[in-house]
Amino acid sequence: MNQPAKIGKHPKGLMVLFFTEMWERFGYYLMVGILFLYLTDTTTGGKEMSRGMGVDVVGTFIALVYLTPFIGGLIADRYLGYLKSIFIGGSLMAAGYLGLSLPGDTAMYVSLGLIIVGNGFFKPNISTLLGNMYNKEELKPLKDNAYNIFYMGINIGALVCNFVAAYLRNNYGWGYAFAAAGVGLIIGLIWLAIKIKHVKEADIKRPMQEGDMPISKIFGSVFLPMIVFGIVGWIIPGNLFNSDSNDAFIFACIPVIFFYVNLWRKGNAED
Repeated sequence: MNQPAKIGKHPKGLMVLFFTEMWERFGYYLMVGILFLYLTDTTTGGKEMSRGMGVDVVGTFIALVYLTPFIGGLIADRYLGYLKSIFIGGSLMAAGYLGLSLPGDTAMYVSLGLIIVGNGFFKPNISTLLGNMYNKEELKPLKDNAYNIFYMGINIGALVCNFVAAYLRNNYGWGYAFAAAGVGLIIGLIWLAIKIKHVKEADIKRPMQEGDMPISKIFGSVFLPMIVFGIVGWIIPGNLFNSDSNDAFIFACIPVIFFYVNLWRKGNAED
């Protein structure tokens, strides 16, 4: 009679990644939750942008935040590894949050750029690291439950940050609120560094395999067209989807969608 497979316990690395992601999402949602208010504020030290300009800046920022993980995940997968990418991405994002507390438009746009690039390295790779941790046979039955626990960290960070942002903004100003996002992420990175031994074994690079598309080709056939399509969407006369930022984002998604449809078709053809 076949014995049922033994189910292990959740590894300690789950709580390491739980708190790291909690602090990262604390920082991100704190920043993005007040960004539009900061850009359009005209009475308490904001950027005094028009509502339309604020929408375009925030919309473009969020669009790029969602697009950069596409390439950040590939670079981590094949070259840097997941932990190194997480630390690089987290450091860039923390610098961006702290930079938003500085005066001047240049500091603001540079900081937003750092957050965009940093998110591309951080966001896809911490989830992949968690998945790798549960690839052992005795842990596979626990993987869904592990992701549920992991995402609770996201929810906690996203909830708490609102109260912190409101308190700091109302009592000390915009700069302190943005700086708190950076401090929160730094705490998460320090926690990960201290507990890194519990997640290190899941940091597995995936070498190039036969049939894999080189990074250079992905840049040329996907990432570069994505930028070109996004620019076309931004400058096209009128607004097809309510704003320039929406148009740019939706146009930029076309090469990415085409790339994944081709992968799906090739996979089906091989089967």
